[in-house]
Amino acid sequence: MPDLQQEEAALALADRHIAEGEQRIDALIERTKESEAAGRDTTTPERLLLLMRETLDQWHVHRRLILDAIARCER
Repeated sequence: MPDLQQEEAALALADRHIAEGEQRIDALIERTKESEAAGRDTTTPERLLLLMRETLDQWHVHRRLILDAIARCER
């Protein structure tokens, strides 16, 4: 059975990863807009952005699973 302290630590780490991922996505969006405005090809950064968003979605799923584990520990 999962340990409550371990799950809470995992939740804190997941929250940090999500926040950092969101910051990286925001920065990439800005750089991509700047590149597009300068007339540069943005195919690669747009693909990277898609991958980063998919990864972030999976991190949110993982976070929900951790919350479920915490709820089970607290019962």
